[in-house]
Amino acid sequence: MRTAGPTAQAAGPVGEGRPPKAQGPAEAPSLGRGRISPGLSRIVESYQSAVQPLGRRMSSPFRTLLRERPFLWSRGIFLQGGKEMRTRRNRLGLFALLAMLTLALTVLPAFAAAEDPTELTGTKYIECPDCGTAGVVLSEDGGAVPCGTCADSEYPGYITSPSPFFNSAWSLLPPVIAIALALITKEVYSSLFIGILAGGLLYSNFSFEGTVTHAFSDGIVASLSDSYNVGILVFLVILGAIVCMMNKAGGSAAFGRWAQKNIKSRVGAQIATIVLGCLIFIDDYFNCLTVGSVMRPVTDKHKVSRAKLSYLIDATAAPICIIAPISSWAAAVAAFAEDGQGLNLFIRAIPYNFYALFTIVMMVGLVLLKADFGPMAAYERNAVEKGDLFSGSNPYAMMDDKIDESKGSVLDLVLPIAVLVAACVIGMIYSGNFFLAGDEGYHDFIVAFSNSDASVGLMLGSAFGLVFTILYYLARRAMSFRDIMGCIPEGFKAMVPAILILTFAWSLKGMTDSLGAKYFVRDFVRSASGIQVLLPVIVFAVGCLLAFATGTSWGTFGILIPIVQNVFDMSNPMAIICISACMAGAVCGDHCSPISDTTIMASAGAQCDHVNHVSTQLPYAISCAVISGITYLIAGLLAGAGAPGLIALPVGVVLLVGFLFLAKGRAQAAA
Repeated sequence: MRTAGPTAQAAGPVGEGRPPKAQGPAEAPSLGRGRISPGLSRIVESYQSAVQPLGRRMSSPFRTLLRERPFLWSRGIFLQGGKEMRTRRNRLGLFALLAMLTLALTVLPAFAAAEDPTELTGTKYIECPDCGTAGVVLSEDGGAVPCGTCADSEYPGYITSPSPFFNSAWSLLPPVIAIALALITKEVYSSLFIGILAGGLLYSNFSFEGTVTHAFSDGIVASLSDSYNVGILVFLVILGAIVCMMNKAGGSAAFGRWAQKNIKSRVGAQIATIVLGCLIFIDDYFNCLTVGSVMRPVTDKHKVSRAKLSYLIDATAAPICIIAPISSWAAAVAAFAEDGQGLNLFIRAIPYNFYALFTIVMMVGLVLLKADFGPMAAYERNAVEKGDLFSGSNPYAMMDDKIDESKGSVLDLVLPIAVLVAACVIGMIYSGNFFLAGDEGYHDFIVAFSNSDASVGLMLGSAFGLVFTILYYLARRAMSFRDIMGCIPEGFKAMVPAILILTFAWSLKGMTDSLGAKYFVRDFVRSASGIQVLLPVIVFAVGCLLAFATGTSWGTFGILIPIVQNVFDMSNPMAIICISACMAGAVCGDHCSPISDTTIMASAGAQCDHVNHVSTQLPYAISCAVISGITYLIAGLLAGAGAPGLIALPVGVVLLVGFLFLAKGRAQAAA
């Protein structure tokens, strides 16, 4: 899941349901230029811009003076509190004012740089819900007054968390409960909701009213009122409508007939899925749903189980995006890194992103060697021998009703998908200010893509794709207007399972954030900074557990990458290995977690039961994670000894291939 963590919230898109920050102090009157020299005028303006935001950190008398005694120098008159006072314009006064302003500019920033209590080890502080770290709020007359909520706090703008379980191991209990129940009961909705209630109980210290309020208002309602989340839901609904239209128009069936003639085997169908997934590296959300829409007819014709298809989709989503420099994930990593070196770090870390690289090797190896093992082997046998692609219920069965497979052409599927891809790319660079040529905020293509908002870009792109699809099918007379309009609610209904799971997953993430799980994990990583050679495998393991428990890979980036940058100098080879371990661990946990939005969308893209997808994928992901952990251990030891850590990569590949041969032998013996 890509929802951002504490550090990520400021940088990325990710809605956590946090209360909006209150506005800062009222803006002081602007300084007139009058007869002041331009140089002095610029100094005065700089003074004002520096002092205004920092007023909350000054002593109370100085803050009051700044608010109630604005001054204006113009035409030789000093205006104070609205009363005119004539002053003598002599050089001594100007030099005195210049000295005061210069001193203020140099001293006030240092004076204002108060310590952020959330950065302290074992912190129990959270942002003030009323002033949002400002320490002041606006009064009725428009002036800035101290915030009453945090006025008595040791740190203005922050308050102590009301939960006694904040920043403790208990903060990880809600997602653990949800995940365990989902795997035991095979029912995801109630499992996630019980996890949300557990988070509410811990936050409110087992108060009934507090539990209900926190779970619904701060959890479910907050996640659905976040603009980023809503944009993703709109994208899902529109894509569901487009897929429904393609099915009703016969495009999917026509593509399946074409693929049956040109793709001759199950291996070819699976390899084609992997290749298409690797080509759509722009965004994991878009990857999941697009690859699923295109390849379902192909894999169905060759009796590839939906569980296997969902694994191939999921394994070519986040693991591919995390090693693609031009992707929304690269932008996220660049945003979380300090000193503006994020993209450079991302590129340097690609060869050490062992989990992503090994996942690709495992996918290809499983397909070519036919080495499926664990629950997936049973699903594949059912598909091949019995023609049962689901091995159970199909939650998306409503989308396959009343489809005439004799009509339609391949173009009815390929052209809407191609336009959708192009429109989404344009939408993403639009959100990154690519089309502001000549304006101050303009960015070139690469920068615009890195700064893009995936939620906005995918929402706008899918909307234009929907309009094109409607007009195209009307022009071809493939469907009547009434049938086209009927596909919109049908597509919405088909996406309801994914929307429900996403909503509950986002709400559960809000619960873990309110309990300070991110700080607990951060403190654990900091405590291990003394054993540097073991740090890569420790960071990888912590990233896996954090992303698995919270369902957010981007939030894991936001927590761990700044910590690694504080531990190491970026010229140290160990730093790059640890940065890679952060990203690999986040992707691994995201890949395994049933509450990750990427995992949920992979299920939706393949139209596979979500619990079936998670239970069949988990053995593959865990096997890859164990080998990746061993490889990071080897890389850390090599880097600590002064040898190139990249030597560990071929060692890991050999281990993985050997494991696949062993798994194939055991699966054949068991059969």
